Amino acid sequence: MTKNLVIYFSRPGLNFVGGDIRFLDKGNTETAVEYLLNEIDADVFRIETVTKYSEDYYECTNEAKAEKKLGIKPELIRYLSDVSGYDDIFVCGPCWWSTFPMAVYAQLEKLDLKGKRIHPLMTHEGSGLGHSEEDLKKYCPGAEIEPGLAITGSHVGESLDSIRNWIASFKV
Repeated sequence: MTKNLVIYFSRPGLNFVGGDIRFLDKGNTETAVEYLLNEIDADVFRIETVTKYSEDYYECTNEAKAEKKLGIKPELIRYLSDVSGYDDIFVCGPCWWSTFPMAVYAQLEKLDLKGKRIHPLMTHEGSGLGHSEEDLKKYCPGAEIEPGLAITGSHVGESLDSIRNWIASFKV
């Protein structure tokens, strides 16, 4: 039987939603992950940074941009060290500057993902998956990067069917 793991980063608070800045009690990615977990049996690992990103949306985007530009990966509160017991790994997060937040890559680079199937799920407000699938190939050498799913954050509440169809396309 296939064993699944969901690794995700999500940021509540002030977010860009449908053209406006709005406060979200729960980040869009976390909502998508909840839908995903209703459809598959999986263990879950939430990525959390030691230094929190700014509460201010615009300042947070500047922090994320600087991390990406400089290749800085923030320190995480805890790290997964072994994924040998998993076959399929769902990597989930928001699209920040056309890819996953650097916090996601801080976790992935600590793992041996050879032979694993990686399923990217990304929430966004217009940029889709960006170049996250290509970036995952760099951070997950030897893994099989499966076609990802991009969910518009402002429509995450209506994404259950999309998530179901995506899962059905590869049957974990």
